[in-house]
Order: sequence, then structure tokens, then C-alpha cells
Amino acid sequence: MKPEELLKSVQAWQSGHFLLTSGLHSDQYMQCQKVLQYPEHGLALARTLAGKIKAAGIEPEVVVGPALGAVHMEVYMAIALNELRDTTGDAAASGNGSGSKQVRAVFAEREGGGAEFSIRRGVELRPGEKVLVVEDVTTTGGSAKKVVELIKALGATPVAVAALIDRSGGKAQFGLPFFSLIALNLETYEAELCPMCKDGSAPIKPGSSKK
Repeated sequence: MKPEELLKSVQAWQSGHFLLTSGLHSDQYMQCQKVLQYPEHGLALARTLAGKIKAAGIEPEVVVGPALGAVHMEVYMAIALNELRDTTGDAAASGNGSGSKQVRAVFAEREGGGAEFSIRRGVELRPGEKVLVVEDVTTTGGSAKKVVELIKALGATPVAVAALIDRSGGKAQFGLPFFSLIALNLETYEAELCPMCKDGSAPIKPGSSKK
């Protein structure tokens, strides 16, 4: 099943009036948690995306994603990348989970609910470690850019950015290779220019309700 078909089959591709994390408004929203809640679907998507990264000759040692949207994604991507790696090293073969052959999965979380990210809970990036930044959906790329800057500040090396869906219309730029499974050019609007707001519709902020 193609990624687009998979998203629609679990109703992850939604229509309405939405307030995106970027602050922009849109009549289309990708609720990727609806598909990522199923490990078999999440891994299938991650394996395809990891294959693109591997084909480009990029071999990350750590996958970092901004919470909360990428928490599932970073784990699936680390599993998929580990499957593609040569695991004939002693640490990987031992399966003790502490060896350098394992691609790690780490999430970055917002400081006090603000705009800046940090890596906490006793997890660290090692100097020079090659890091892949992942997110579920890229609209402006703002969160991923902040995570890239965090990685640099911690002394590690960002090597690429990846997303399941790129809905930036090619506008998101990171100064790094950028990979996606689905590239969409969907309209987004500043609040004051939103035609749905002008028609009297109130936007829904996905994830803000209990549904």
C-alpha cells in the first residue's frame, strides 16, 4: 500500500479548519499519530524512508525527534536504520543495547512548554555523533531547525532531516539533506488572511481536545 493510501485508510489525512503548530491555518491536516499508533504501519513507513537515507550514503548514529509529534517516529526510524546496518560488530552482536553499533532513538522536548528544545532525562549526545533529525510532518520546518541547532550546540553533528510528510511546498530548508515520503503543496494561511476565518469558521487546534 502506498503511503498516501495508508494515511487515508486510517483517517490520518483530515479536512476541516485547522490551526497548525506553526501558527498557520489550513483546510488539510495530517494526524500522523493515527497511523503511527500501529507499529506495523509505522515501521513500514520508516523502512521506506530509511531506505532513501541509506541509498544517499548517510548513516546516522542517533535519531532525534521533537516531542511530542516525533516520539513514535524516532523509534521506528532507529529500528529501520538498525535493520539496514551491518550488525556484525561485537557490541551489536551481543545484543546488550549499549554498543556503538546500535542506532539510538532520542527525543528533544520543549523547555517549560516554550519554543526552545533540550535533551534531558539523563540522555546525552556524544561529541561528533552523526544525528538524523526526524519529524512526522514538516510545514515550516521550525521545530526541526531548532533541534538541528540544539544538536550543534551539544557538539554532535546533524547529517540530515527526514519527515513522513513534507507539506512545505519545497520551502523548508535546513542546510542539510532533507528526505520525505510524501511531498505536498497544500495551502496554508496567516490568521489574518485565512478565508475560512473570514467566513466565520473557528480553527481547531489538533491535539487540543480529548478526541
